[in-house]
Amino acid sequence: MKIVLVNPDIPWNAGNIGRTCVATGNELVFVGRLGFKIEDKEIRRSGLDYWQYLKYSVYTDFEEFLKTLSADENLIFFSSKGKKDLWQAPYSEKSCLIFGSETKGLPLDFYHKYEDSLYKIPMFSDKVRSLNLSTSAGIAIYTAIGKILSKR
Repeated sequence: MKIVLVNPDIPWNAGNIGRTCVATGNELVFVGRLGFKIEDKEIRRSGLDYWQYLKYSVYTDFEEFLKTLSADENLIFFSSKGKKDLWQAPYSEKSCLIFGSETKGLPLDFYHKYEDSLYKIPMFSDKVRSLNLSTSAGIAIYTAIGKILSKR
């Protein structure tokens, strides 16, 4: 799978997600404006000494990223604004799990354009607006892996 971060802001989150990608064998994709430089020590510190094993790519915008995908790759977007729970997503080994920035979420046009592919991680308290990006990515990655493995 590919884990896609659109306009990520916080290097520690990206580093932690990179570390999870190394652990699970997934590619990390950065799309759009980054709130940090990939060379920054903060992102590498969060990924610890695993960063050298991370397969990652960087695209200037989402359209450029989309051009690299094959027809069998499916897009699964995560947002607190999703109407369906993450357990309902059609996970496959060709899935792209897509997350927006920590401060702004996904680009506004995505909520309409991809509304049928938008999923949420349920929260059972109204005291929290959203989960941390790296926590959300970890939940989604391992949910997807579980679903894929259960189909085998």
